Amino acid sequence: VNLEEVARINPQVKAGGRFAPKDCIALQKVAIIIPFRNREEHLKYWLYYLHPILQRQQLDYGVYVINQDGEEEFNRAKLLNIGFAEALKEYDYDCFVFSDVDLIPMDDRNTYKCYSQPRHLSVSMDKFGFRLPYNQYFGGVSALSKEQFTKINGFPNNYWGWGGEDDDIYNRLVFKGMGISRPDAVIGKCRMIRHSRDRKNEPNPERFDRIAHTRETMNSDGLNTLSYKVLRTDKYPLYTKITVDIGSPNS
Repeated sequence: VNLEEVARINPQVKAGGRFAPKDCIALQKVAIIIPFRNREEHLKYWLYYLHPILQRQQLDYGVYVINQDGEEEFNRAKLLNIGFAEALKEYDYDCFVFSDVDLIPMDDRNTYKCYSQPRHLSVSMDKFGFRLPYNQYFGGVSALSKEQFTKINGFPNNYWGWGGEDDDIYNRLVFKGMGISRPDAVIGKCRMIRHSRDRKNEPNPERFDRIAHTRETMNSDGLNTLSYKVLRTDKYPLYTKITVDIGSPNS
């Protein structure tokens, strides 16, 4: 996939990956937040497939790639918090779609927008045989309104390495009295772009202990304790890339 070519066939997408329909006012302003490190190949595919879909869905949207600098363990949830905070500095978004860079929806009817309840979009992935791995599963691609996200104090910042953070997020939603809405298994089909396990994203051994304590930790770990440093912001034709220093597990 060649990004110049992708930009050429999506002429309506403005610098930084912004698009708004010309002939109507979109119902929602959607920031799409992608946690990222060393996945250039995947990102190309994601941009190639998603921009046409998002435009057909008539969304007023922007694409934000939050790039973790340095060599520490990967911290997906903290990068998503940062994306929320940074996107709001640019535009009055009211909906946030949090998407892994390797997941491509297979049905246009799976609208990347927010609902009255937090929305889980990547319902049936090919890697799980197009079935939910378990009922509480909230990983992959999800959408939360600004209000829903703020109500749960955002996502946890202390899940370093792979796994657990999506279960913590699920717990947060439940403890705040929310349910999860999902498209059906046909509309919610997703393809995963194949890859091997990333270096510096090893399974997090502390994750089970952490998940067990969400109720105590959710008020003291999240948006209200988020600290990071933006190192640089690049506006590319198809996306905005924000490179951040997110600290380390021990700091």
